[in-house]
Amino acid sequence: MRYISTRGQASAPDFAAVLLAGLAEDGGLFMPASWPQFSAGDFRAMRGLPYAELAARVMQPFIGPAIPYETLRRLCHESYAGFGHPAVAPLVQLDTNLWTQELFHGPTLAFKDMAMQLLGRLFDHVLNARGEHVTIVGATSGDTGSAAIEACANRDRVNIVILHPHGRTSEVQRRQMTTVQAPNVSNIAVDGTFDDCQDLVKAMFADAPFRQEMHLSAVNSINWARITAQIPYYVAAALALGGPDRDVTFSVPTGNFGNVLAAWAARRIGLPVARLIVGANRNDILARFLDTNDMSMRPVEPSLSPSMDIQVSSNFERLLFELVDRDSVTTAAAMREFRTTGKMPIKDPAWQNACALFQGFRLDDAQTLDEIRALHARTGYLADPHSIIGIAAARAQVGASEIPIIAMATAHPAKFPDAMRQATGITPALPPRLADLYQRDEHYTVLPNDLAAVQSHTRAFARRNAA
Repeated sequence: MRYISTRGQASAPDFAAVLLAGLAEDGGLFMPASWPQFSAGDFRAMRGLPYAELAARVMQPFIGPAIPYETLRRLCHESYAGFGHPAVAPLVQLDTNLWTQELFHGPTLAFKDMAMQLLGRLFDHVLNARGEHVTIVGATSGDTGSAAIEACANRDRVNIVILHPHGRTSEVQRRQMTTVQAPNVSNIAVDGTFDDCQDLVKAMFADAPFRQEMHLSAVNSINWARITAQIPYYVAAALALGGPDRDVTFSVPTGNFGNVLAAWAARRIGLPVARLIVGANRNDILARFLDTNDMSMRPVEPSLSPSMDIQVSSNFERLLFELVDRDSVTTAAAMREFRTTGKMPIKDPAWQNACALFQGFRLDDAQTLDEIRALHARTGYLADPHSIIGIAAARAQVGASEIPIIAMATAHPAKFPDAMRQATGITPALPPRLADLYQRDEHYTVLPNDLAAVQSHTRAFARRNAA
């Protein structure tokens, strides 16, 4: 398997190089040079497999000879052995033809664990084989940071620096990052938004001397390995409900577009997917694009669903690349204009292609609380402020077709106690392993939204650990 950049000026020889590089040197995102294809028979052969076995089979064509299959299989088993549910990503039926897939049974109670637990082990395997070290830098709007830290803490060949927007995550999300006591972990609280944090990370990668000096790598969903590791749970959900002999629709609460892009990738490799519903909060750039071809940035507004408080959805570049028939010149020009003017020019044919599969949906904070309350009253099910957007979007479509709709439950409700209490009067308990989270000491550094300050901190941290 070979990989290419969405901007056409960089390439990586194999999956291992893509894993370690994260962002392409030309500022683009890596994509498979050609898409693997699974037949209906291939999918049927995966029915009933334990999740780790299914994940290894789905990922293997993307990884190729870069990692031996038996090694990949072992790493998958190790990654999911500690999850809090034996099915790893169980389905729960909420109504006729309405299901939710719970992706929050990993160590940090969010869907990011589904990929991160495997990525940490993949990094270990590749770095040990090469005798190399990396400094991982990442931006988080809430859940990526804790999942990445949990996956990478105390690993000998990795330093990890995570940027989060100061005061814009839930307390549980912040503490899951900042209470980890590991010498190779550094947390930075940036005075700004998630988009600011993401821009700082991209700027560090764009600074070629700094990138080389620090041996930078990424665990955000800009890293194709993250997307690869998220495709399997869509396959598992579809097969459980009759696939590949029956279409399904997925409803995905979306911020950085990586999770729903993995659903799109599952369809691209052959899984029968009828529709993809993109759920948004008040920061609704993706819903506006799908409604009216309006891809224009607005100020980020804090919400009850902070992991979706994003206006620059990095993974949309990958979809754009496909919508324009893999024209890297057009993709690069559109991304430059977006960063310069705050508006992305997308011609109507490409937009119409997107709308043929994707559908937008949005809830503001008041509607989010109403939906949490109503779902709990109707079914007894507690959905966090992110998951409920996907569930509400799915429920709005249930009567329109006989196709099963699967809403992705992306975080445990205990991660957002204030919102849950406001909506239902209930404060969900953290699992026993996190019961003392509020008593643990925190460690993080507050920095301005300034590239030089963040680079200086990252350099000092990496050098200290190298000493």
